[in-house]
Amino acid sequence: MARWHSCNILQAAPDANRLWQFDAGSGALHREHSGSPGQPLPGKYVAKSWTSLWQPKLNIAWLPLEKVFLRVVELPKSSFDETLSMVELQLEKLSPIPVTQIVWTLQVLPQASAENLQTVIVVVSERKVVEEFLGKLEAQNYLADRLEVPMLDQLETTPAGEDGAWIYPASLNGQSAALVAWWFGGALRSLSFIVLPPGGERAKSLQGQFAQLTWAGELEGWLTAQPKFHLVADGATAGEWETFLRDALNEAVQVVKPLPLQELAARTARRAATAQSSGAALLPAEYSIRYHQQFVDRLWLRGLFATGVLYAIAVVIYFCAVGLVSVQTNKLEQQVAAISDDYTNALQLKARYNVLVQRQNLKFAALDCWKTVAEQLPQGISLQRFSFANGQTLTLSGTTTSDQINTLFNFNSAMQKATIGGQPMFDLHAGDPVSPRTGAGGVTWSFSLQLANPEEQTQ
Repeated sequence: MARWHSCNILQAAPDANRLWQFDAGSGALHREHSGSPGQPLPGKYVAKSWTSLWQPKLNIAWLPLEKVFLRVVELPKSSFDETLSMVELQLEKLSPIPVTQIVWTLQVLPQASAENLQTVIVVVSERKVVEEFLGKLEAQNYLADRLEVPMLDQLETTPAGEDGAWIYPASLNGQSAALVAWWFGGALRSLSFIVLPPGGERAKSLQGQFAQLTWAGELEGWLTAQPKFHLVADGATAGEWETFLRDALNEAVQVVKPLPLQELAARTARRAATAQSSGAALLPAEYSIRYHQQFVDRLWLRGLFATGVLYAIAVVIYFCAVGLVSVQTNKLEQQVAAISDDYTNALQLKARYNVLVQRQNLKFAALDCWKTVAEQLPQGISLQRFSFANGQTLTLSGTTTSDQINTLFNFNSAMQKATIGGQPMFDLHAGDPVSPRTGAGGVTWSFSLQLANPEEQTQ
């Protein structure tokens, strides 16, 4: 069961439906469910969804024994594919129904009468019966991946070392019947049904049927001794059949308990999950293809539906976000509109204040320049013009005598080196130098100075 995550086994009985789910890793029973006949099965147990892609689920249904024919053949030992071909060649002889109207499969038993032989059970069922059975399962939301016959697993548990007839009570179309498995020479030789009449001399009817089966075994050569009879049943069924068999056979019948249904289901799950894939299966190929296509279509539809739901949710979230942003934007616009007049007035007041502050700073800068000139102006040099332009250029001009030229240059140097607050007041590399000019009335002079930090001076 390595490649399967879980395996479901369904028994669709007339009185109740029973479902077992086994874990593929450990083979342990995961859950068990019982329900009324025809009632839909829980989808969470049997339906396949996206998780089935990485956790594959195998759905198996038990085909009732009354719907199949069982044949036993001995073939030379070979590979499974070769065995399949050999059985297919004999299918017309083995099948009681035309081969065009059947579905079939086979099971190789581990016991054989000789080392170079193998015992094969051929399971044949009418296609129409299988299709009707699958239709009932589909009505219960159960899409089977395989159809199995639980009697095959029950037969495998028979101890091959003891020769005799093993009787398995069953129901065939409402009649009490039993499957008789004849084991001789360490191998299964034949499978046949006996039917218990509804009334009359049941013991005599059973005696006649067993006599015919015994003669057939003697004619085929495998029945070489008086068989021992084993009844595989329990409860009331065991008591009823034991009485009938003792009266019919006049021999002791050993009662053996059958496998519990849960253990039988576990054996079926292990066998089906490890079975070799082949073209012979009780489930028609067209049903497997249709079920797989339905599974793929269902995944696509669910994927598209999930995508549509996610898209709708994303659209709703988007429009909610847009609406929220619009509300916030409207609130901000209303706030801006409410304070726009005050803001404009504040800007105007700030601009006026800056103009007044600048004027005041210019006045102080001009006063600082005037004070520096008054402090540095030497005697013998007259100042005729004092100009402070653009808040940064100081221009001085005046007259002096020719013998005060050097003093005039010293005055220019003193002005350039003047400081205020410990910082140079004028830029040494800017401004116009002293330009004395000799005329009829004496020497006229002029020079200009540039404030070192006009921004700081005007703040």
